[in-house]
Order: sequence, then C-alpha cells, then structure tokens
Amino acid sequence: MKKFFALLLTGALALGAAGCGSKDEAADANKAEGAETKAEAVTLKIGASPTPHAEILNAAKEELAAKGINLEIIEFTDYVQPNLAVDGGDLDANYFQHLPYLDSFNEEHGTKLVSLGTVHYEPMGIYSTSVTDLADVPDGAKVGIPADGTNGGRALLLLEANGLIKLDPAAGISATKLDIKENPKNIEIIEMEAAQLPLSIGDLGLAVINGNYAMQNGLKTEDALAIEAADSVAATTYANIVAVREGDETRPELVTLMEVLNSQTVADYINNTYGGAVAPTF
Repeated sequence: MKKFFALLLTGALALGAAGCGSKDEAADANKAEGAETKAEAVTLKIGASPTPHAEILNAAKEELAAKGINLEIIEFTDYVQPNLAVDGGDLDANYFQHLPYLDSFNEEHGTKLVSLGTVHYEPMGIYSTSVTDLADVPDGAKVGIPADGTNGGRALLLLEANGLIKLDPAAGISATKLDIKENPKNIEIIEMEAAQLPLSIGDLGLAVINGNYAMQNGLKTEDALAIEAADSVAATTYANIVAVREGDETRPELVTLMEVLNSQTVADYINNTYGGAVAPTF
C-alpha cells in the first residue's frame, strides 16, 4: 500500500512538473513571439515641409503602424537639406517637392533621387481685393505673378485659361512674359517673389498665388476668382511627390508607404482639412 501511494505521489509530481514546464515553455514562446513581432516593425525616416506635407504624413501614421511601419517625420523649412539627407542615407524618403524641382536638383547637385509617386497638388489661384469677376478686370490692371520661372509660367497658363491673355502655344509650362501674343485688356504683368504676392494683393488688381502661400496667409480657394483645374498641365506637372534614392523604389516598406499615402484615408483627410487648397492626385 505504501508502495502504491509512493508511486501515485511520484506520478503527481511528474505531472505537476510537466505542467509547469508547459506553462513556462508557453510563456517563453509568447515572449519570443512578441519580441519577434517587435523586431519585424520597420521605422521609416521621412523628411517633409511642415504644411501640408508633415500633416498629411501624420494622418497616415496609424494605418502604417497597423502594417508594421513606424513613421518618423523630420520637418524641414528649406528645399535643399531634405534631398541631401535622402541622398546621404540619413532619410529613407522625403515629401515636399514636385518633379521639375527634383530633376533640377539632381542636375545641379549630382544626386540620384527618383519619384516614388505623387500624393497631392496645391492649386494656384487668381485672387483680388478689388475685382469680384474676371470679366470685370479693368483695362491696364496690374497682375502679380511669381518671379521664378517654374511658377511664373504656371501663373501665365492660368491667366490664359481664363481668357486674360494668349500665349505662344510652343511655350508650354515654361512660358514667360515674352510669350504673350495677345493681351486684350492690356494687363501689366508684375513679377514678384511668390511669398510676397499675398502681402501685396491690395496693391494689385489681381495676384496669382501658389496654394501653400495662399493657405499661410488665410486665403481660401473659394475666395479665388479662378483656380487650376485638377486635369490641367500645371496640376499634373507640379504634383507633389515622395522622393527616394534610385534603386529603393521596390523596397517593400516604401511601396507600402506609397500605398497608404494614396489611400482613401489620406484622400479624406486632405479633402476634409484643406478646403480645396490641397487636392489629392489619386
């Protein structure tokens, strides 16, 4: 009888030990699985202008996190350092520029950056404090446009699209004042720094203002007398892109980044936040 109880006790202890071992092994396995999951999370460092680029990236953070991507956003207020940082490997990508600027930057700096895709564009608009309808623009009105070649041509195309001038068809997006072939209202084109146009609007009959500068100065697209159409040459040419190093276009985490930035979640955020001053390209 004693031998029977001894065997029974030994068996119980063995089962208890086995049970503890199973629990410990399960706990260890869970810990290992958790550690592996954490290890699989990828961090992407993205350079961006504060408005609207960094704001749009922040809107994409939650969806990216659900896909195992932690987004670290580094804000820049200049247009040189974000490209140099991507080229040097300090950033995985940046989001602040359009393709013509990137092409020009690559040529000037010898960098090899490419576009991963477009996210949004900021429509240029015609604004005025004295005119409420473009049909009523007075003869000889002063019209301010950006002084830089990129945005100056874009402004002239918008004026042409609204019947104020006619340009040489061969000029395209690179049009200058010299390409004006017809000017029925004899408007005077005044070239100014793009950032100064919203501040000088009271001294001008009309001002053709970039979307970002309009936003920064409290101008709304519904206040514009005209804005660029979503299918205009300017809108497609100057859409804002995500730029990466050449060869990184197929990195899975960057492909996922682009998919999320072109998602309905981001489109809804843009449409609900910026009142038309920023428009999704997808």
